Amino acid sequence: MTTPEKQVNPWVALVPVCVGFFLIMMDMTIVNVAIPSMLADLDADLNQMAWVNSVYLLTYAVPLLVSGRLGDRLGRKQMFQAGMVVFTAASLWCGAAGSAEMLIVARAAQGFGAAMMAPQTMALVTTLFPPHRIGAALGVWGAVAGLASAVGPLLGGFLVGSHGWEWIFLVNVPVGLAGLVMTVFLLPDNRQRVGRRFDALGTVLSGLGLLTLVFGLQNGQHYAWGSVAGPVTVPVILAAGVLLLIAFVVWQRRNTREPLMPLRLFRQRNFSAAVVAATCVGFAVTGMSLPIMLYLQSVMELSPQQAGALMLPAAVASGAAGPFAGMLSDRFGGKWVVLGGFLVFALGLVMIAAAMESGASTWCLGLALFVMGLGSGASFAPLAHVATSGVRPELMGAASGIYNQLRQVGCVVGSAAGGVLLQMRIAAELPGSETSAGSELAPSEAAPALHGGLADAVGSVLLLPVAVLLLGSAACLVMRSRPRVADTSAAGATTASTDEAEARTGTAEPSAGGR
Repeated sequence: MTTPEKQVNPWVALVPVCVGFFLIMMDMTIVNVAIPSMLADLDADLNQMAWVNSVYLLTYAVPLLVSGRLGDRLGRKQMFQAGMVVFTAASLWCGAAGSAEMLIVARAAQGFGAAMMAPQTMALVTTLFPPHRIGAALGVWGAVAGLASAVGPLLGGFLVGSHGWEWIFLVNVPVGLAGLVMTVFLLPDNRQRVGRRFDALGTVLSGLGLLTLVFGLQNGQHYAWGSVAGPVTVPVILAAGVLLLIAFVVWQRRNTREPLMPLRLFRQRNFSAAVVAATCVGFAVTGMSLPIMLYLQSVMELSPQQAGALMLPAAVASGAAGPFAGMLSDRFGGKWVVLGGFLVFALGLVMIAAAMESGASTWCLGLALFVMGLGSGASFAPLAHVATSGVRPELMGAASGIYNQLRQVGCVVGSAAGGVLLQMRIAAELPGSETSAGSELAPSEAAPALHGGLADAVGSVLLLPVAVLLLGSAACLVMRSRPRVADTSAAGATTASTDEAEARTGTAEPSAGGR
């Protein structure tokens, strides 16, 4: 039962939600451009800087499932506010860090705050808006994600060049405080009164399983996929993670009280297909990032600021496509909108790979990046709509946690796979070179050959996310094609008749009045 709440304008309430989500997504991409400055100022090594990124992804990915379920139990507004406080305070801590070790710990706290907020953003959107407006609202939410990911390198380059690396974190503080104030006054308390039990065993199994799996994938390349400490190797860690997650799923099936991950959600075809597709999107987004930035800075010899600025067409296209795709999914259903977005996303990556030649035109790359941005923006928002269109309000946090967590696992796998394949292709294209170890390409008479080989290697690596996006397109074909809009009228009951079986399992969409 929902606690009483005053009527609010959902579009106004959406503002603090988008502010928090923007900060989360921007901090996944803004740090890379500052690494050279941090290396010098903190007297750190590359391994420590790798951990500055890895620890954020680790503490962000692992708690998502628990955080989503806590939002169902304790209140989404309450969890979102707490996450905003942790994230903002941790950002201030990052900016004040005087050593690499302190920065790593602060980034871990920042990732934990992001994990508290992320599932609540998606769940809040789907419960604040009536069913026929959810697609448009998720379009704005998805546009914010695409815009933040692309703005990160651009803003980071400007801040590092003009104020210093500390400001890529300190800029979050005033924005986070403003978002926190808006959350208090603009976001309604739509807390759900659900069961009082909490799945402690499920929390332990999922947390340990994801911790070991994400650690192994994210850091396997650093340890050369071999020994981490004595007999403990990366393959052993990955195997332990898989076994723990299998045990978690078995326990969720046996737990009939209040499981952390209600498996009945997967009986709904759209949710299952959307989760697979979201994992593929996460893979593609991180799998393409390193090759593209390496090409722009090492082959085209652009500065970090220039490379970030060249990503602007992708940001503009993603921001424009998201709301439009969301409105289309409201009207026609998400299946074909998502499928079109996946195919355009893949086309953009193919265009980028084809343009990657030494001395390639920035105009050609800009056009290809614009097409890629259109595809990513058109797929993100309607995909979330498809995933949540038939989920009951009291399970929305769990559904959002599952969706976001598997998308984030896709991000980790894509980053690891892209990095490994990139090293393999560079070794094949440039035998005997040291570029795979991260050495800077020295200007010499061999530079054109090095640039050409590196361009060929990077272009071939981009075909991996293309293949994964085509796999995601196949998942889209499994989705239901018609809109899933709940209606309590006789006509609505007729159109919903095909979903009666899912309603009996507890996953049918609630009426508009139950939101």
